Amino acid sequence: MRKRVNSLWQLIRYMALCMVATSYLSATVVNFQEEASEVILHSLKTQPKEGFLRELYTELLFLPVWVKEGNLSTSATELFEMIDSDKTLNTQGKLYQDTQRLKSYAKHLYESNSTLAQKVDLEFKLSQLYEGYSNYHYFGSINWGAFNDRIRNLLVNDVHTEWVLHRPNVDPIALLEKVLLEGEDLKQLFLENPFLDYHYQALEQVLIDYLAIAKKGGFPPISLKTPFRVGRKSQGVIALRERLALEGYLKESSTPLEPTRYDENLSLALKAFQKSYGLKASGVVNKTTLRYLNRDINQTITQLRLNLDRIKWLHQRNASKHIIINIPDFKLFFESNETLIDSMRVIVGRGNHPTPIFSDTVEYIVLNPYWNVPKSIVQKEFIPKLLRDPYAMQKKGIEIRRGWGKGAKLVNPATVDWKKYRYGAMPFHFAQKPGRRNALGKVKFLFPNKFSVYMHDTPNKRLFKRQKRAFSHGCIRLQNPRGLLKTFASFEPNIHFESAQKVLKGKKKKFLSLKEKVPVDIVYLTAWVDYNGTVQFRDDIYGYDKMQLKSFRRW
Repeated sequence: MRKRVNSLWQLIRYMALCMVATSYLSATVVNFQEEASEVILHSLKTQPKEGFLRELYTELLFLPVWVKEGNLSTSATELFEMIDSDKTLNTQGKLYQDTQRLKSYAKHLYESNSTLAQKVDLEFKLSQLYEGYSNYHYFGSINWGAFNDRIRNLLVNDVHTEWVLHRPNVDPIALLEKVLLEGEDLKQLFLENPFLDYHYQALEQVLIDYLAIAKKGGFPPISLKTPFRVGRKSQGVIALRERLALEGYLKESSTPLEPTRYDENLSLALKAFQKSYGLKASGVVNKTTLRYLNRDINQTITQLRLNLDRIKWLHQRNASKHIIINIPDFKLFFESNETLIDSMRVIVGRGNHPTPIFSDTVEYIVLNPYWNVPKSIVQKEFIPKLLRDPYAMQKKGIEIRRGWGKGAKLVNPATVDWKKYRYGAMPFHFAQKPGRRNALGKVKFLFPNKFSVYMHDTPNKRLFKRQKRAFSHGCIRLQNPRGLLKTFASFEPNIHFESAQKVLKGKKKKFLSLKEKVPVDIVYLTAWVDYNGTVQFRDDIYGYDKMQLKSFRRW
């Protein structure tokens, strides 16, 4: 075998491959591999230098993966089987249809008197198929570059945000190296799904279920005069009953005596449906509920695909404890060993102050915190108030000091020409003293990050009664911060809950450093499976679904 080896490591790998070949393969097979490698090496000269084929075969020292002299390799058969059996694939899509054409082409090639060049051509086509399926399976369909460009374009409207990505820890080329060098089973490697968090596999099964419903014709259209309440009759109730049964909300096994009557059993099923869509569980078919009931199933399928692909790019955690904040759900979830131990409503950033999507670690808790007001809020919101009333900050318990640090002196706001500081440099430090009026409430949970985002209490509790809670400047306001503090105290040796309660009765700031730091992930999922195994759907509050679907790859 004549090879071009560019490094000691390549030479070692080359020798290993040779040992595999000479130890386990016949002379005829080895001879075919030698000849195929030569053709592959020369054929690659016409391929793009940074392309997948060049990278793959350089790493594999130009050995064929998919073709043998008299038939396809086991790996090629397994590749076809994986794609054929993948129930999430669109059978009318390009990836699936290309697979069927390639199967027919390979069959024809091996049944005819094909040349080595034709087999190498098939080899390349199968590698490209493998690349496509690997991208679909591991990396998904979202064009993250295009999406991040759209997020940056929001700066035109003075909207600052970011979506921090965590690339899936998978190398498709390395998988094929395992197949060739270590004799690993390709199909088995793909079954070892790296996406275990956020109930990924349960959501994937939901997608498969909805695809099966769509294949049978989808959901029936429902026509009801709203508001439609228990006890009323309509032909539309028959379709409603069928719709809720298809999604599994209605458990009855036999046709009721009055199929057109909206009964209590059907009302319970509708309430479950409403909960799954983040609606008020009234059991009444109002205009909003009817709109969701008549939603095209293909929209739901697209939403499921979109969120499965988002999960692939979220931080996959191995920690025993984990905090998840899902923005479209306006909820916080605290897991311990994948079991839910705490949850609560949260308030997230407004549309013009969206909460960024990122991951970090809770390291500190502050009792009776000061609120150090961000410069953006000072200039956009506080200076206009000071121009109208120089003592507006004093009424809110906010101190104004020149500079930062212990030596910073208090400023009389009436002596400052605030027009000069509406834009540009800001030499003043605005801080709200601890107390019940403090915008951060009595407790703050810190996970230091470049966005200056954290979780905190709030004196404005009434907003937690709202279904949709996007009211903050980007930070996470907690419905039950003392409950979260108690959860931390249940495992954290540096927190004594009773002692903390005493501190919270006063106004003295206290800083608690955590010995057991807890990962926190702020995510954006508009479809997911909850801890009870129920699929949930939410509205696209920041418009990210729409942005990502503009360049969503259709397989």
